[in-house]
Amino acid sequence: MVLIILRSIFILAAAGTGVLFITAGYIPPGSEWSPWGVLGGLLLLALGVIGLDIAIRRKSLDVISSVYFGLLVGVFMAYIAGLVLRPLLATVANERLNNALGLVLGVVFCYVCISLLLQTKDDFRFIIPYVEFARELKGSKPCILDTSVIIDGRIADVVETQVLDGQLIMPKFVISELQGIADSADRLRRSRGRRGLDILARLRANAKVDLQIFDRDLPQFAGQPVDLKLVALAKHLKGRLVTNDYNLNKVARLHDVEVLNLNDVANALKPTFLPGEHVSVRIVKPGEEAGQGVGYLEDGTMVVVESGRDRVGQQVTVSVTSMLQTSAGRMVFGKYDDGR
Repeated sequence: MVLIILRSIFILAAAGTGVLFITAGYIPPGSEWSPWGVLGGLLLLALGVIGLDIAIRRKSLDVISSVYFGLLVGVFMAYIAGLVLRPLLATVANERLNNALGLVLGVVFCYVCISLLLQTKDDFRFIIPYVEFARELKGSKPCILDTSVIIDGRIADVVETQVLDGQLIMPKFVISELQGIADSADRLRRSRGRRGLDILARLRANAKVDLQIFDRDLPQFAGQPVDLKLVALAKHLKGRLVTNDYNLNKVARLHDVEVLNLNDVANALKPTFLPGEHVSVRIVKPGEEAGQGVGYLEDGTMVVVESGRDRVGQQVTVSVTSMLQTSAGRMVFGKYDDGR
């Protein structure tokens, strides 16, 4: 409703401007431009601007801020340069040439400033108070996605539950790595890479997901492998790394980078068991130690059963003795209960 009111006022303002041009005598008598032509042209211009605004649905605040600040700084620098050069050119150029020079300086400075800010908007957004204030209100750090979490695919389901409400950052070098895996000669690796690209396309197509492609090459990236590039990018953006890679998890924590491990999230949602509780499980294979059998619960939790080697292929009741929680998963240790 607010946008409809704003657009209506904009159309009325355009019409009022046309009337002002007509009544103030800006159109010379006998001109080819009739009053109705001027009024119609301004209204068409207003409708065109509104149509363009409606067509561009997804607008990036940091890009708009970069353009605004670039124009402001460019015009200011052109004005200062004009003040400095005007006395020097006063003796060799007339006023008309000075005005043309000022126009050229304004165009050049505005382009240079806007281009610079657009290329460094990820750094510049932190010094724009309004942009940073909006990010604080959102309450989340940017999440940098790595290759393993994209190939895994669960990140798309997690994001769709709106548990992660922050901005998702997809580095360009991770996309290149995914493409390399998708083009692999190995059939399994090729399938995993293509699934990762499909998950990325799914995230990109979701209008509720703020997914940004980070395509800049930072100086910290020079000569570094992908894992260290991810750590450097997370530190640069002051974000957190989303991964399933156990080794990358350890490396990131050594660099004081916050990590969100989806395996930890999945394990946290699994049911817990207290010593003495009884669990029904089907033993599917022998364990590593003598007499042990191994089974799995419906959520994938491994159950190591003492005295269960002779019960492979059977559904048995196990008395829980202890649990082991790691980033790689959760293990339940129990003993086969003959009396149940």
